[in-house]
Amino acid sequence: MEFPIIVVDLDGTLLKANKEVSERSIKAILDCTSCGIRFIFATARPPRAVKAFLPEELLRLGSFVYYNGAYIDCRHTGINTHIGITPELTAEVLDYCLACNPNLDISLEVRDQWLSLKPYDAETIMKVNGQPLVKPLALLRQQEASKILFTGNMDKIAFQNKFQADVNILITDDGQLTQISALHASKEHAVSLICDAMGILLQNVMVFGDDANDIELFDRCGWPVAMGNAIDELKYRAREITETNEHDGVAVILERLCL
Repeated sequence: MEFPIIVVDLDGTLLKANKEVSERSIKAILDCTSCGIRFIFATARPPRAVKAFLPEELLRLGSFVYYNGAYIDCRHTGINTHIGITPELTAEVLDYCLACNPNLDISLEVRDQWLSLKPYDAETIMKVNGQPLVKPLALLRQQEASKILFTGNMDKIAFQNKFQADVNILITDDGQLTQISALHASKEHAVSLICDAMGILLQNVMVFGDDANDIELFDRCGWPVAMGNAIDELKYRAREITETNEHDGVAVILERLCL
């Protein structure tokens, strides 16, 4: 079966635990590209993190879906779109979360800037390097957030019940991280937009993933591939299960496409 588009998640999928891409995976992607296959890298990460993690060869050839679909930058179609949370809704979410837990670790991503109320051990909590820019609540409440993130003690069920009609809520990283984006911002919506512009049906798309933010893509794309380390919800939906990210699971599948 031929796949004109392949969608690849980053963390837990293409990236190893050390946040690097193996030489084997790089070669497999480049070989597929030489066979005419185009790649979309779809991630929860912001642009600056993707630029830090991916080698230049992959940055040059891919189209990118950042923030779980809130920002699309597609070299194949020229689409460059930001779908943010309105300032009014950003303020409402912040006020609710901080009323529930004033010590909640909460931050905003706003068009590749990371903003927070306070400094904290971001590498431990969010698994990223660097620190957010500390800003007052009054300024954060005015932002059109690409994404709102929080970790810490809060009734997530109550939060979902209150806001699920207004925003897209994803709970990932074994339940430790809550990621909030605009209602229509999702990996599936972003990939659909790109594929529609290219005249490609989602049933002809292969997708690799490992976590909850890949579920909608697995439901819509024709050939979903779950990593060996993926959550069970993805493995149930997958057409096949490959090796783990630590054992080059993406490359294992790609290598057979251009034989």
